Amino acid sequence: MRAHDEVRLRHMIEAAREAVLFAHGRVRVDLDSVRQLLLSLVKSIEIVGEAAAQISESTRSELASIPWPRIVAMRNRLVHAYFSINLDIVWNTVQEDLPALFAKRAVCRHRHNWSGLYPLIPGMTEFNVTESELILGKGI
Repeated sequence: MRAHDEVRLRHMIEAAREAVLFAHGRVRVDLDSVRQLLLSLVKSIEIVGEAAAQISESTRSELASIPWPRIVAMRNRLVHAYFSINLDIVWNTVQEDLPALFAKRAVCRHRHNWSGLYPLIPGMTEFNVTESELILGKGI
């Protein structure tokens, strides 16, 4: 794997981690009233998508179980159609899809070199979601 791709994967994991931390202890309805929360989650998801867009084709092939086009498409939707974002999709992405993405064995095998990224939330040492549960950007 190219060094550039390792850096971008790290950016993806860091942004996902931040989104999970921002949402920790919150509920979906908070997105309707806490603008700072909404903006921080959207920006984190955008970073995941932008970093994914920069991953080389060879690494995308190596990590083929990751839905690269869907991740990038969600980033594009958030950036270019910011005026009509579905908050339920944002919430579900942070609560379900981002943890599922980084629970995938393909990404996990690279994270051992990235100290300081875990635990994601106090007492949590891993994302506990199965690979089959990942569908990033559903409903967009």
